[in-house]
Order: sequence, then structure tokens, then C-alpha cells
Amino acid sequence: MLGLGPQLPPRLTQQPWHLLYSTARDGFSLRTLYRSGARPDSPALLLIRDTEAQAFGAFSASAIRSSSGFYGTGETFLFSFCPELKVFRWTGRNDFFLKGDVNLLMVGGGSGRFGLWLDGDLHHGGSQPCDTFDNETLSHREEFCIQDLEMWGLA
Repeated sequence: MLGLGPQLPPRLTQQPWHLLYSTARDGFSLRTLYRSGARPDSPALLLIRDTEAQAFGAFSASAIRSSSGFYGTGETFLFSFCPELKVFRWTGRNDFFLKGDVNLLMVGGGSGRFGLWLDGDLHHGGSQPCDTFDNETLSHREEFCIQDLEMWGLA
């Protein structure tokens, strides 16, 4: 999957991955993305392409879901292909892995900044350096418009 295989936890590298959600197939809706998630213990891979053709995303060892607080594990990471694959792993500074409701999905955080955020209609998002992953801005701009978004999970 775009060179991400070796970056995944070893127990997942030989597993069959399936497309669970796609804006092209399922429309632009965070609520629909949550409903499309696999079993709660199934990992998820978010792949995003913005309107400037930049590709980036996030990996979570657990399903992406709506939540009242942060969830996830230290296996969570952010990545970008700008222009080659860069992976931003957990720093251990906080455990702000994922948090989401119908209006906003956030991955990584600290000091009021989010490593990756997506709005409820999946048209806009943003990325800033954050304490959780010590990442670079994933897109060329701190705020971006989403062209395509896919969520992949295990069969």
C-alpha cells in the first residue's frame, strides 16, 4: 500500500486490507466514515489527497470512531508523501492519538495544535506540527481542501 507496508506493526504486514470507505464511492461525510469502520479492534489506515495533489494520512491500530475523549495506542502514526514517504511516530510526550465527533476528527495534538484534523463534511482539513508525533505539516499548507479520502481496514 504505497510503501507503507514496512511501516505497519509486524502482525499486520501480511494481512489482507480492504477499502472500507471512499469519498468517491460513499460521499463526503465524517459520520459515514465512522459507520464504515470495521470491528473496534481492527486497525485503520486513512489516505488523503488534497486539491494540490499532496498525499498523506494516518495509521491507527484501532478503528476510527466517534469518541468523547482521546483513544489509540503508541502504534498510531502520521505520514506524508511530500515527495517521498516520511513517517512521524509517537514521541511519548502525550497520548492525544485520536479523537472525533460528527464535526471534527483529530489525530495528534498538544498546545492547541493538531497533527491532522478533518472537518465533518470532509471537505477541509489541516495539519500542524504537534507534540504527539513531532511531525512536519503534512500538506504544503496548514489548511487544505480534500480531493479524495480513503479508509482501509482488515478483512
